[in-house]
Amino acid sequence: MVLVTGGTGLVGAHLMLHLLKNNTTVRATYRKGSNLKQVEKVFSYYTKEASELYNKIEWVLADINDIPALEIAFQNVDYVYHAAALISFDPRDYYKLKKANILGTENIVNLCLSHSVKKLCYVSTIGAIGKSTEGQMATEENDWSNQDVNVYALTKYRAEMEVWRGSQEGLDIVIVNPGLILGPGFWDTGSGALFNIAQKAKDYYPPGGTGFITVNDVIQMMTELMASDIVNQRFIAVTENITYKDILTRLAIALGKKPPSKMLRLWQLKLGRLIDFLKSLTTGSKRRVTRKTIESLLHPETYDNRKIVDAIGFQFEPLQATIAFCCEKFKEENP
Repeated sequence: MVLVTGGTGLVGAHLMLHLLKNNTTVRATYRKGSNLKQVEKVFSYYTKEASELYNKIEWVLADINDIPALEIAFQNVDYVYHAAALISFDPRDYYKLKKANILGTENIVNLCLSHSVKKLCYVSTIGAIGKSTEGQMATEENDWSNQDVNVYALTKYRAEMEVWRGSQEGLDIVIVNPGLILGPGFWDTGSGALFNIAQKAKDYYPPGGTGFITVNDVIQMMTELMASDIVNQRFIAVTENITYKDILTRLAIALGKKPPSKMLRLWQLKLGRLIDFLKSLTTGSKRRVTRKTIESLLHPETYDNRKIVDAIGFQFEPLQATIAFCCEKFKEENP
């Protein structure tokens, strides 16, 4: 039995599809109010047997801070993929992020230990990788500093510390650190927002860039690592280091829109931050442009993916095919 937390998200939904197509028995946790049908919709992108596969999932209502419910979810489980997380870059959400990402991961690790789970795969983030020195790509071995990192990355790094603690107590673990994940169906979160930006055909693009990877490569990496003898290691999951101008141009062309041509200047970013702050004060909306957001745009990181290639001979798929596929689905759902 395999347990998946965060099954209603981009990674979780694609992971469950992969597992089910390989005849793996899957149990998944979900929170009250989660859109379970979104999972079936993602399945339908790839197979005509979407409903049949979806109906094989054993769903358990369990927040990752609800220990009694999690105890039920962990019964007879051999392997765990922990993909559940709260994503927010708003500093005001720090305590919510701490509860979900740090304390929630602590609970998952403790239950893995108490139920003698054979192996845990934790889905972290590229933001938990230490920053590189000038002119060098970041690797899994870079020293971490909490200076100038956003609250999401901070809590995911501390969640990793809980996973490493589990490894010291006898739990076999692997950690993947994905860059921005390209995949269909979740257009309002993560990289999905980039499709909306490209669709609007704005003239401006943000400076900087980051590492990108397809969702299917993330899943392939996770499942291959879980099936391997590799334990107590973390791996950067990045196919290409791409500027935001480049990725928005690729998306715009695939959507049949005009690519952006003007880079946002520092004064424009600061103005955007002020407007975002005032909007947040008056409407209660989440902050999207913070000081640390601007710093990350002005000082982007590049990431070295050689460790996973050397470890299991992993071969990354080109981004362009996934970009084309995602844009096709986006246009169908956003005419």
